[in-house]
Amino acid sequence: MSIAHAKAQIQHATEANFRNLVLDAQVPVLVDFYADWCGPCQRMGPVLEELAAEVPNARIVKVNVDHSPALAAEYGVEAIPSLKVFKNGEVTDQLVGLASKRQLRALLTN
Repeated sequence: MSIAHAKAQIQHATEANFRNLVLDAQVPVLVDFYADWCGPCQRMGPVLEELAAEVPNARIVKVNVDHSPALAAEYGVEAIPSLKVFKNGEVTDQLVGLASKRQLRALLTN
């Protein structure tokens, strides 16, 4: 594992860079649609950070629904946290609400 993967960072997407970070990615991408004021979303933060460091062949991306409402609408986000897995530019799986690291890892590695 390279140093870059050992220190994997969660990336933040907006309408401007969503295609590059998510849709055109060569690896599975877990997108967390969240808001800063959302308590359950805040509790997902540490879980996502751990997952990002442990799953080097995937990407974790956060989308703030207050800053990117068009993306939230496009992907049918009605409740947060809303976690969606993208593979080859398509949503392949999703969960709404709190999820365990084990659940999220399974979605990314299936």
